[in-house]
Amino acid sequence: MGSDLEVSALAINVTIPQELQWTDTRRGEVFRLTTLNVRLLPDGHLAVKAYGRPVAGGRGAYVSFPVPDRPELATLVADAAGRAGTLWAGHRGLG
Repeated sequence: MGSDLEVSALAINVTIPQELQWTDTRRGEVFRLTTLNVRLLPDGHLAVKAYGRPVAGGRGAYVSFPVPDRPELATLVADAAGRAGTLWAGHRGLG
């Protein structure tokens, strides 16, 4: 194995700090967005979606939303990707 090993994607989940969380609406229901899923694409770019649960509570679906274009969220994504890279580079194998 070596450089010919194909890895389709790497993904991390990032908790959105409370002060950066926001709400969005889907099908008339308001959701609080609390988690980012950040994927490293094969070309080196990042893709991100936000996830959350209904504000009203209950057993609503865990629904994805686009991430607003806000500098503080872009910084959170970049910092999380850098931290994940450091963690991946220092892995100690299975077990």
